[in-house]
Amino acid sequence: MLVGHQTWTFENRPTIISTGTVGGPFEANGSIPNDFDILHDDMWLQQDSFEKAQQMMMEEACQVAIKKSAIEKEQVQFFISGDLINQITPTSFAAKTMSIPYLGIFSACATSAQSLALAAFFINGNGANYILSGASSHNAAAEKQFRYPTEYGGQKPPTAQWTVTGAGCALVAKMGQGPAVTSATIGKIVDMGITDPFNMGGAMAAAAVNTIETHFKERNVDPSYYDLIVTGDLGHIGREVSLDLLKERGLPIQEQQYVDCGLTIYREGQPVLAGASGPACSAIVTYGHFLKKMEKGEIKRLLMVATGSLHSPLSVQQGDPIPCIAHAVSIETGSDRI
Repeated sequence: MLVGHQTWTFENRPTIISTGTVGGPFEANGSIPNDFDILHDDMWLQQDSFEKAQQMMMEEACQVAIKKSAIEKEQVQFFISGDLINQITPTSFAAKTMSIPYLGIFSACATSAQSLALAAFFINGNGANYILSGASSHNAAAEKQFRYPTEYGGQKPPTAQWTVTGAGCALVAKMGQGPAVTSATIGKIVDMGITDPFNMGGAMAAAAVNTIETHFKERNVDPSYYDLIVTGDLGHIGREVSLDLLKERGLPIQEQQYVDCGLTIYREGQPVLAGASGPACSAIVTYGHFLKKMEKGEIKRLLMVATGSLHSPLSVQQGDPIPCIAHAVSIETGSDRI
């Protein structure tokens, strides 16, 4: 089950039997609106704070995933999820509403892959039959915590990214119909010495490359094994930097094979600068957009590499460099999955 130092393989093939994806009005005007289960027409969701709106989206994503399956909520043993807000309160409050045993996690924008990897690990080892794995974010809540309230109207550099408003959830099962989670590579912290919180893509690029390289080596496959290698939220800057680093390390990944969720969710012309970010970014695009392509037979093997920038407002104020992480999870369909 453990391959090398960082990679798990899942011989029992935990299965994603259903998913739930929720977005806000900006996402509704993006490039993949048909891949959402629920889209809201305002960022408040009739709540009195953005954090409560985020909580509601996470609840909705979980409820949709359960409703689309053939099981009842009481059959779900664990809920593994997280977000960006202090003490991950939107997720914790959602867990209170769901009333499911809860493991709250934080890996910034890599939370979606971390939660899916842990869910697959537990199920593969007979630790559960059903687990909800999710992640969420809210643009206005993240701006308020990490930068400035949107009312401030602060200018941003071209390297900055737009935090996705939404939530994505996968229901992972011991048995059932759907694509299998076949392996996961847990990343190491990579610190490139970048201190600019408006250049997260550049900061996270090396972490993505480190995890991708480790995954191929420890699983003993090459890039051609996957139809798509999907990064979480590197954006334009991080994608270009990571492609250069991959070439330097002799990994022949084709540009059309290497896709970023942060460049997929929004359409050309939306003012997102370098692209999208946020824990919901990779969760929504993977569980909504790419898993639908797998269902249609357009993709058989997908490597999801969610990236996270693990800084805080305090660490930025103290001038610390940004530590970054990337976790990779392989999702496969068909009898030839390994």
